Amino acid sequence: MTRTDYRLLLALAASLLLHLLPFIEALLTQPAPPPQAPPLQASLRAPAPLPEQVPLSLPEPSAATPKAVAPPPQPSPKNSTKVIKSWTQEIQRQFLKQQKQGIFYPAEAIAQGLEGDVLVLIVLDHEGQVVGARVEESSGFRLLDDGALQAARALRALPAETPRETLLPIRFRLK
Repeated sequence: MTRTDYRLLLALAASLLLHLLPFIEALLTQPAPPPQAPPLQASLRAPAPLPEQVPLSLPEPSAATPKAVAPPPQPSPKNSTKVIKSWTQEIQRQFLKQQKQGIFYPAEAIAQGLEGDVLVLIVLDHEGQVVGARVEESSGFRLLDDGALQAARALRALPAETPRETLLPIRFRLK
């Protein structure tokens, strides 16, 4: 080999070394491990007591003979504001109104003769409007679960003493 060939070979080796130097340096130096987060601490607490759980059920119409339901009591003429004894009664009143409109008990479920109980968790905002609802315990029938969710989400302007989160048992019965 000639002297020029050695110089080219030396220049090539130097160029490769300079180009590989950042990679070699990264391989040789170990990055500092990230600081460890403090260990998580958890504790178990007794669940908060649930508000009174009265199953909310309405006399449901059967497929063959629909039954009329008595309207809720009217307020006394002395007091022009509507007096509601408890939030559960207000929910029952609204469910009764839904039933009269034919939207409480799904028509297809009535036709199939489905009955069951659905436990629905409702979440209310500060104005008493339902902002969230989900099935906590299914009836075993999708039609009834969907009907219970629809009925719970249609609740409006519940009294101030209504808990912001509550389990609402909804009962579907044919008579």
